[in-house]
Amino acid sequence: MTRTIGAARVATLVAGFDRSPAYAGLADALTLLIGDGRIAVGTRLPSERELTSALGVSRTTVTRAYAALRESGYAEARRGAGTFTRVPGGRARAHDRALLPRPGDTDAIDLNCAAPSAPPGIARAYADATGDLPAYLGGHGYFPAGLPELQAAIAATYDARGLPTDPEQVMITPGALTAGAVVAQAFTSPGDRVLVESPTYPNATDALRHAGARLVPSEVDPEGWDLDAVAATLRQTAPRLAYLIPDFQNPTGHVMTAAQREEYAGQLRHSRTTAVVDEAHQALALEGQSMPLPFAAFAPDTITIGSASKAFWGGLRLGWIRAPRDRMERLTRARVSLDLGAPVLEQLVLVRILADAEAVLAANRARLREQRDALADAVAELLPDWRFHLPAGGLALWCRLPAALGTTLAAEAERRGVIVAPGPVFAAEGGLDTFVRIPWTRPADELAEAVRRIADAWAAVRSRPTPAGRASRVMVA
Repeated sequence: MTRTIGAARVATLVAGFDRSPAYAGLADALTLLIGDGRIAVGTRLPSERELTSALGVSRTTVTRAYAALRESGYAEARRGAGTFTRVPGGRARAHDRALLPRPGDTDAIDLNCAAPSAPPGIARAYADATGDLPAYLGGHGYFPAGLPELQAAIAATYDARGLPTDPEQVMITPGALTAGAVVAQAFTSPGDRVLVESPTYPNATDALRHAGARLVPSEVDPEGWDLDAVAATLRQTAPRLAYLIPDFQNPTGHVMTAAQREEYAGQLRHSRTTAVVDEAHQALALEGQSMPLPFAAFAPDTITIGSASKAFWGGLRLGWIRAPRDRMERLTRARVSLDLGAPVLEQLVLVRILADAEAVLAANRARLREQRDALADAVAELLPDWRFHLPAGGLALWCRLPAALGTTLAAEAERRGVIVAPGPVFAAEGGLDTFVRIPWTRPADELAEAVRRIADAWAAVRSRPTPAGRASRVMVA
């Protein structure tokens, strides 16, 4: 199906573009829209005549703007069909061969990585941040704790959520995964027990294993946390750390209530276990609902990990650690053994974004809410024997299958051009093959097509089950 965008809509999106000269300003505005994803790749742009009329400019202005787009790689002319948006390097730019290593994968619908494309506003933040960069070029560029202005901006977000935080309690890292590795190196020794939820984010458990920790699984049921079972596990194992995802838990989508946080915090105090809380999805409340206080408000010794990847864009590669003051020196020693700081430009970009974060988040939430509903509707229609809890936020459906065929289904779906993660990927110690995770991070039409292919794959494996192969893909989100 060919995507199109009307001239009136384009005129609204580029309103206020720089007219000195007008063609360059229009080309710049369209480039930002394509780069931000507000005009999707592969969309047919309005004809020059239609856009000329809608904008009230000369035909030459639109002609030269389209020519500039084509020259910069953001559009292509198709004989007899019109001008279509593209990006330099083509669609394959979005793929990495470590993630999609097989021939033909660049044409697949990738639902392995629960990370959306950049929402509106990210390209502009990069453009503006380049003007801030020269002030830092006279120094060495290493900021192991992060740029002070970004530390202050992130601390202010915790203040606004009811958790008073000084900038010195914040350390900026190149992504949340690095933050987790820093925490693991600082606070675990080989053989230490660490409680982890199951299912959970697999790269986090890998980081803990690499630090030599022994993982203690704590089940998160399809209905949520069983705190009586958690208490029993804590009493029996006395873990050093507990890695938790209380906000839109990955992959189940559950949110821990304030009462549950208070009870859980009390159990951790009793066992002298420090909570390491992953808040990567916390900002993605898709129904406009208020979120509970941060877990650290109930357990002051909590070490909190945050991320810009899910709320804003994975390409920023920025995360952070928020910790009690008396833990920061130990974290800093661990940090400098791994790296000496996050990229300065990206930190300046995030400062710009956080100055008006709600504008970016509102657009991102609206898009994700539409995609979530489209995915849920398609699964309910085409796979009626599957069961799932519809999360009020986050990025994925955790679907329960009627039979333990998740890995076999993933292999069959891949043959049909959809890459999806089966439940065992998220299991701390095996099992969960009655589940698959399906993110809603692709456009609605792609999600509908992906579910159609998954439904065909499901019919095939139900009628003729085949042995499951080993998973060979890298899980990243």
